[in-house]
Amino acid sequence: MVIHALLAASLALTSVPASQAQVDCARVKCLALTFDDGPGATTPALLKTLKQAGAKATFFLVGKQVEKRPKVAAQAVAEGHAIGNHTYSHASLPTLLDDEILTELDSTQEIIEEATGRRPVLFRPPYGHTDERVLGIADETELAQIMWTGTTLDWQLRDAKKIKAAVLRLAKRDGVILMHDTVPATVKAMPGILKELKKRGYHLVTVTTLLRGKGPKSGVSYF
Repeated sequence: MVIHALLAASLALTSVPASQAQVDCARVKCLALTFDDGPGATTPALLKTLKQAGAKATFFLVGKQVEKRPKVAAQAVAEGHAIGNHTYSHASLPTLLDDEILTELDSTQEIIEEATGRRPVLFRPPYGHTDERVLGIADETELAQIMWTGTTLDWQLRDAKKIKAAVLRLAKRDGVILMHDTVPATVKAMPGILKELKKRGYHLVTVTTLLRGKGPKSGVSYF
């Protein structure tokens, strides 16, 4: 039990996957692909595609989804991706009371840590709904808030060609692109997206790698 606890603590402090520790985004063109709302039924297929391409991503996990698919969450961590907290029930946080917000975040921390051995240091508010009160409570939970530089609206498009076009339009150096691993069309589009992004010279990294050692810091909002 002591060894397990020490291992979990070590993993929790390791926010940058070892495979990306040598990527210097100050020297090369980096881009972070992020996926919300999972793990879902299509997440394993996405993980396979990312692995084949040698690409890393960041997954913002919903607590109740991790309860359904703990092994998929663990696989994402094992394969070098970063993970974040996306609340337990995908609630709009500013509409909740303080203790309800804390429960949404804290319970998800516990669920993710139990499934993966890693306690997230990142969180993303569902729908992008946030305010200073939410950020303050995230600070209490030792979480940094991660927003994005562009969203594909893939949940609305639900068309692989249109989603690919959206990603390529939004891609820029040090960008953070929002997608959903629960949208089948997104997963279908990903091989072509990764191929084209690499052709354009992008290194596909986690959000933590993109921060270049300057974060994440709890209670701070990025991007």
